[in-house]
Amino acid sequence: MNSIVIGLIVFACCFGGALFGMFLSTRLPEQHLRAESKNIVNLGMGLVGTMTALVLGLLVASAKSYYDNQSTELTEMSANIVVLDRVLAHYGPEAQEVRDLLHGAAARMLTLLWSQDSQRNPQMAPTAAGGEIIFDKIQELSPKSDPQHSLQAQALSMAVALGKTRWLMFEQGSSSISTPLLAMLVFWLAIIFTSFGLFAPRNATVMVSLFLCALAVGTAIFLILEMYAPFQGLIQISSAPVRSALAQLGK
Repeated sequence: MNSIVIGLIVFACCFGGALFGMFLSTRLPEQHLRAESKNIVNLGMGLVGTMTALVLGLLVASAKSYYDNQSTELTEMSANIVVLDRVLAHYGPEAQEVRDLLHGAAARMLTLLWSQDSQRNPQMAPTAAGGEIIFDKIQELSPKSDPQHSLQAQALSMAVALGKTRWLMFEQGSSSISTPLLAMLVFWLAIIFTSFGLFAPRNATVMVSLFLCALAVGTAIFLILEMYAPFQGLIQISSAPVRSALAQLGK
């Protein structure tokens, strides 16, 4: 489901809970709203609020870690592409075809990862970029000297490392926020906002305050989901490393 839609659902649950609490306060008998009852409710909501804060912090840390890992691996892969191209350049003119294939694979990877078509999955399989052909072509080179033997071995090793990094990014692309954990978190938040509305005075200041609080919570969930989709949406990983690598290839 779209992260904007989920964020709006979370906002609706929180603000709806506050409105429900206000409605409930008009229907409950007076003894249910006395100071003694309010103190017990506040104690219980304090416990729920603490658990909610811990779970929300866990989700933020997990999403940020995933986002940072993808960004680091992309930068590392971009640097390795440039180094592989330089190794092939030192090998000699015989490796020009491989260098051209490397440039084409990098360009296709850029197109696939930052696709403008929202209906396509940006986390395409690494084989779609044609990286395996490069490895085969490097193996087909026929070294005529010891330096070329060494450069071919280095190029093969770097090609394998590039493939491992790309597959790692692809496999990590299946990571996402736990649905049961998110549902539980939203349920807790709805309970907390209901308790807010239960004892809150019904005036414009309170309504605006609760509205903004619910909006902040919905936005937080939205940002967490956005970090789990680092190649699309609002918080995208910059394509600058790949574009910079492309500019260096073939020189």
